Amino acid sequence: MAAFSAQTDLVTGWCLFGLALLVILAFCWVYVRKYQSRRESEVISTITSIFALAIALITSALLPVDIFLVSYVKNQNGTFKDWADANVTRQIEDTVLYAYYTLYSIILFCVFLWIPFVYFYYEEKDEDSDTCSVKTAFKYTLGFLLVCAILLLIGAFIPLDIPNKKNSTEWEKVKFLFEELGSSHGLAALSFSISSLTLIGMVATIIYTAYGMSALPLNLIKGTRNASYELLENTEDIEEIEQNIQRIKSKCKDGRPLPTRDRRTLQQFEERLRTLRRRGRRLEYIEKSCWSKFCGAMRPLKIVWGIFFILVALLFTVSLFLSNLDKALHSAGIDSGFIILGTNLTNPLNMLLPVLQTVFPLDYILISTIIMYFIFTSMAGIRNMGIWFFWIRLYKIRRGRTRPQALLFLCMILLLIVLHTSYMIYSLAPQYVMYGSQKYLILNNRTFDGQLGNVTTYVPKVCDADAPEDQCTVTRTYLFLHKFWFFSAAYYFGNWAFIAVFLIGLIVSCCKGKKSVIEGEVDEEDSDMSDDEPPLYYG
Repeated sequence: MAAFSAQTDLVTGWCLFGLALLVILAFCWVYVRKYQSRRESEVISTITSIFALAIALITSALLPVDIFLVSYVKNQNGTFKDWADANVTRQIEDTVLYAYYTLYSIILFCVFLWIPFVYFYYEEKDEDSDTCSVKTAFKYTLGFLLVCAILLLIGAFIPLDIPNKKNSTEWEKVKFLFEELGSSHGLAALSFSISSLTLIGMVATIIYTAYGMSALPLNLIKGTRNASYELLENTEDIEEIEQNIQRIKSKCKDGRPLPTRDRRTLQQFEERLRTLRRRGRRLEYIEKSCWSKFCGAMRPLKIVWGIFFILVALLFTVSLFLSNLDKALHSAGIDSGFIILGTNLTNPLNMLLPVLQTVFPLDYILISTIIMYFIFTSMAGIRNMGIWFFWIRLYKIRRGRTRPQALLFLCMILLLIVLHTSYMIYSLAPQYVMYGSQKYLILNNRTFDGQLGNVTTYVPKVCDADAPEDQCTVTRTYLFLHKFWFFSAAYYFGNWAFIAVFLIGLIVSCCKGKKSVIEGEVDEEDSDMSDDEPPLYYG
């Protein structure tokens, strides 16, 4: 009976994960199809983008499953359930651990082999034959494989021992957290490689997600400019440009050639005129579109959503600030990766999640919502900023007009951001991510009764770093995140940078005016890497 109960609980957790898997696949397909170019759509790049994004989201979906399973082995009074013996608990831990290693291995395959190969293949496809394109793409991909091999070697042999210092007694309290994964060099190598990618994801999160968290809600609140008013302005601009063109052309009516300066000015005016005419056609379509009228009627709902999103962003920022402040004041120090020994300064999310876990599956829904919120804000940040290499804009992300290479870049960035999401959630709710809702028994009182003799009473206490190792099970997610202390230290400082960029982005977004109703769809600064013409038909 106990074995059947344990099996049922495992099936419950994994069934939810399977449901999340179907939702993720559907979301990835819709998202990629929404942004890919209608004229340059490629089957291989589309499949690669969908698969890479789906793998990242599936990995993040393991977090609530991990927390649910370690929490479910214990009762609310702090005792283990009848079926949760040592073997069953270890089986649950290993199941999640093997799932993580499988997914992380696939992520390494995507980042260092599949995505680079497909990207370079399409970069070279227009210039050479297919055979030459494959050879050139494979040659460039070898560089990524070399980087992957170096990371795996470093992770396998890098020393993890922390020098003994005066706070060694504090370190002993958390030492077992680092020893849980064992001494396998293969697992350490994989952990180091994924942590390196997560570090890159942290940079992308600071740049795109922090800005998107401020830009998305404020854009919803402010709305866009009126299409009719924009069309009137555009018509006036066209008339002005046409007058300037006629004025310059009138200089050569007698057959004299135009000076170099005038020819250059004329070319600029003609390019500007083509852009304005494209804008005019697009604005006319928007003005007559039934969808635009429907969006206008839904304007109050957008304002409500914008207010909700900005409140959620402020909640995340406050929770992240309190969590980081707690680490700064009460952690074991930089040499431990700022690991916190218990929670001294609690934050709203760290209080809310354990409460929601008592009503299954509310905490699962909230964690999934947080992950999707980070994804949507990251997408908003990338869409607003575009993809840059230092000061050079590589690609613009546009609905129905994103080239295959840009789509691969987009999904690569989102993959790295999602990898960092697990640590962001740990930063928002450290106690919950470590132990879920687990409790353990501590001695409360010991009295003497004439009939019963010595009477010892115990009370449940929320699991923390002071708990006995055999009484509280640490999630596999937490152990994987803290395999290398120096990555944890880097994430800690990255959180402060995230807060700073969010506040700067909030100020900038507040100062900016309303966006054009066709923002980013028609732009005279388009590079050769972007679609120059908007689609002629819209569905």
